[in-house]
Amino acid sequence: MFYRDERLALFIDGANLYAAAKSLGFDIDYKLLRQEFMRRGKMVRAFYYTALLENDEYSPIRPLVDWLHYNGFSMVTKPAKEYTDSMGRRKVKGNMDIELAVDAMELAPHVDHIVLFSGDGDFRPLVEALQRRGVRVSVVSTIRSQPPMIADELRRQCDNFIELDELRDVVGRPPRDNADRGADSAESD
Repeated sequence: MFYRDERLALFIDGANLYAAAKSLGFDIDYKLLRQEFMRRGKMVRAFYYTALLENDEYSPIRPLVDWLHYNGFSMVTKPAKEYTDSMGRRKVKGNMDIELAVDAMELAPHVDHIVLFSGDGDFRPLVEALQRRGVRVSVVSTIRSQPPMIADELRRQCDNFIELDELRDVVGRPPRDNADRGADSAESD
């Protein structure tokens, strides 16, 4: 589904990709991920979207954000919002769907193929709109986890579904034994 001469852009929903890879038992090596898709086409841009939980000047995801920024990724971040739910539990919310959708629509005239790293069904209308503009859309997520990490309507809408588990040998590395990376495990509804 990839052509070497096509202009390609990656749109990575950080929280969603992190959760999908974690459910499969591996971490993403972003240097390898970028290299893999540079081989598949002419990379125009690689976007990474995440909310940052900033507590006392520190965010557990800050080292990753800084590394990605210095290594060819266009970073799109915003502060995560903390709140207490009706059961009195502390929750973190950091939805980046609108930012990703706006950027994808703005870049659509300049690319032939967009690779969306997310299984969020809220992106189905975005995929449909991109397709109406002549852009092919591949979605990377997983059906091999329980429950599957991709919404059925998104999988049906995209031009090409790429099973994340099949990329494990190309872009994966063993998981680190550290706690959740804060904002990347933030809810994304």
